[in-house]
Amino acid sequence: MTKTMTIKAHPDRQECCRILQEYRTPTHVVGHCKAVAAVAYTLGRALNRRGYPHQMDLDLILAAGLLHDMARVEERHWDVAADWCEEHGLMEEAKIIRVHMTYDPFNDPDHLNETDLVCLADRVVLEDRYAGIDLRMEYIVQKAIRQGHEGHVRHILRKKEEARQLIRGIEDKLGCTMDELMEGIDYEHTEKE
Repeated sequence: MTKTMTIKAHPDRQECCRILQEYRTPTHVVGHCKAVAAVAYTLGRALNRRGYPHQMDLDLILAAGLLHDMARVEERHWDVAADWCEEHGLMEEAKIIRVHMTYDPFNDPDHLNETDLVCLADRVVLEDRYAGIDLRMEYIVQKAIRQGHEGHVRHILRKKEEARQLIRGIEDKLGCTMDELMEGIDYEHTEKE
């Protein structure tokens, strides 16, 4: 009798958590990664359910979200994490992770992809919880000011407005607000139903 082998294109939640542990990603960063993954996954699942023309690859979203900040304590953490992913055959995850800090511009709401959702999720998660665009960006503005980078504030505010426009477009597609969609989100058990 021949066994059927299932080859997964992307590591599942358990495998990603093992990777984060082996990489020694700090606990607070792991919490952030779980929240970003849960928010992006929730968005992707909602769009898929609403018949969005491009069916989102939820496994890719989950893996890229969980691994996006695995090297956050290192300089240029996005490149370090993306390089690690490439070395381990996670090419699609690496593409998303490499751009998550500088992704610009978002695609319009009719042409979203997995990168849009992971990057947007990273911009609405504060530490380990969904906070929305206003709270998250206020945190980023205050951090820039504390670090003496007042010149970056204008750029941050422009990025905030771009994200806000994308959120409005997604909300129109879903027929609910992002805040409503994120009510009761489970950061620990984002799985396919």
